[in-house]
Amino acid sequence: MKRVVVGLSGGVDSSVAAYLLKEQGYEVIGLFMKNWHDDSVTISNECPWLEDSNDALLVAEKLGIPFQTVDLSEQYKERIVDYMFNEYEKGRTPNPDVLCNREIKFDVFMKIALSLGADYVATGHYCRRDVIEKDGQEVYRLLSGVDNNKDQSYFLCQLSQEQLSKALFPIGELTKPQVRAIAAEQGLITAEKKDSQGLCFIGKVRLPEFLQQQLQPKEGIIYEVNADLPLYSEAEPEFATVEEQLAFEAKNISYNPTMAKVVGKHQGAHYYTIGQRKGLNVGGTKEALFIIATDVETNAIYTGQGHSHPGLFRKALYIQESEIHWVREDLALKDGETMEVMVRIRYRQPLQKATLHKFDNGMYISFDQPQSAITEGQFAAWHIGEELVGSGVIS
Repeated sequence: MKRVVVGLSGGVDSSVAAYLLKEQGYEVIGLFMKNWHDDSVTISNECPWLEDSNDALLVAEKLGIPFQTVDLSEQYKERIVDYMFNEYEKGRTPNPDVLCNREIKFDVFMKIALSLGADYVATGHYCRRDVIEKDGQEVYRLLSGVDNNKDQSYFLCQLSQEQLSKALFPIGELTKPQVRAIAAEQGLITAEKKDSQGLCFIGKVRLPEFLQQQLQPKEGIIYEVNADLPLYSEAEPEFATVEEQLAFEAKNISYNPTMAKVVGKHQGAHYYTIGQRKGLNVGGTKEALFIIATDVETNAIYTGQGHSHPGLFRKALYIQESEIHWVREDLALKDGETMEVMVRIRYRQPLQKATLHKFDNGMYISFDQPQSAITEGQFAAWHIGEELVGSGVIS
């Protein structure tokens, strides 16, 4: 009998995942991960992890499976929290949920599961995996979830073949309403529970406040850049090579105060991200202001009016060599090769048509349509059909 450890988070998805595995004849063990307990930075008095671990315990009891809690907060702080602050200080916007899966659930947690004699680790993600044979080797594929509204393959875009070989995603074939219905039928306490929002570890903490407690505020100026800035309508120069053209299209515009007017003040450029429009507190503009650039060196924020402001759009992005990750190592591009793919640059964004261009020092992704708010530090994930084949950190 195969043994599988389920990460029970106290939510409906992982509860139903555990139930389905039990039905499928696995020996199931429930494990709750406690990732955060620095109470100095929870914003509300609620203590979400206590409530969640309690719900997870009740689900395990109902299903008749062994349950324990593991405290991973130290590894969490090291691998996720410190990384996040580091990225924010560099003016990049990290994605803790993608990292949490790569570094915690499918690494630290997986090692604990394997030490308990598990054959697999399962989570309540809306995605699927299968295995094909290629050149006599087993190759694992990460596929999008059947529920298009909930597909979470993006969050697993950094997993390796090794990690996928031991991963199970029992609810990937189901839609959210089906999952809730199963939970209700089985009398699981989590059936009606709202989906958790916010970071995968801090529960109810809102990111800006969390950051403010860690990164010192530093007053700076908010600038507004006019949409008819001559820079936006300059003709593209002639390029000697495709690589030069891609580098040009992926490059961030460097703004300076002479191109803009002062419209307000902010508390620190590192709290803000490209494409953001909330939290600026600047009124009196005809259309909402969106952030088109932040400069942590000069502590300045550049904004533009409306979501179609030309400063928001770029036609290409760049990923450094060390930050390219192939889920399907057998499909990895070599220098000079290209690949037609569908790409998303953030969770829930519809897939966009694009081409990967591999060069010796990294890779460019060029889009058929210019993309809004390409954000450094976030992950771009590329798909062929319903399969996620690779990803990388936008630089």
